[in-house]
Amino acid sequence: MTVVKLGGTEGVDFSAICADAKELLAQGQRLVFVHGGSAEANALGEGLGAPPKMITSPSGYTSRYTDRKTLEIFLMAVNGKVNSLLTEQLQMLGVNAFGLCGLDGKLMQATRKESVQSIENGKRKIIRDDYTGKIETINSELLLMLLNAGYLPVIAPVAVSEKGEALNVDADRAAAMVASALKAESLLLLTAVPGLMKNFPDESTLIRLLPQNQLAAASEAAQGRMKKKVLGAEEALKGGVSRVIIADGRIQNPISNALAGNGTVIQ
Repeated sequence: MTVVKLGGTEGVDFSAICADAKELLAQGQRLVFVHGGSAEANALGEGLGAPPKMITSPSGYTSRYTDRKTLEIFLMAVNGKVNSLLTEQLQMLGVNAFGLCGLDGKLMQATRKESVQSIENGKRKIIRDDYTGKIETINSELLLMLLNAGYLPVIAPVAVSEKGEALNVDADRAAAMVASALKAESLLLLTAVPGLMKNFPDESTLIRLLPQNQLAAASEAAQGRMKKKVLGAEEALKGGVSRVIIADGRIQNPISNALAGNGTVIQ
């Protein structure tokens, strides 16, 4: 079993990923897709006069500030457009994809954060109207039912709270939770760079092998969104996934390339 997280940043080639998935499924591989959609959410927000606002936690992690209006934009862009078009691409290739998000059948249940801390201009700020959450449980029975019926699940990073609210959740960490729940052998985090670099953006400094016991130091050195990928990798390994590979999603055969060990292999 391989869980593939498709990065939502510009440059990741969804067409190449879908074509590669078709070949791997024909060979008997079992795949689950979890996707992002930050670029689409940003573009839609700009178009609707609600540009994205990113916040940085005291520990250095960046995330999208998600008030109710931003949540609705996120749902339209990520669950509506990205998930549907990705499912469409797979269907046009003859892959029976099943698009869904964490709201459906309580696939991903999360605890809504009562408050979020951010650092702005050096000062700590408390945000209380944020619709983000931390995933607590995955409905693995639902995913296995789909897989056993021959579907390729395509999951948007939206979870459901204990009150039934939709919540924006980080896609890398959602993929890690899904991979752990399914006891996947591999979690692939496909993004718009070759992997984790020692000196970003110098691709010649790509870290090819990262032992699990060096993840804390790697997280300190990681920049921007890469910090969340390192955190997701750590959570997946603790959850029983054998290896996590951060790899290039811009190239041909990106899944096969990553499974061959190209990228940053963390185990």
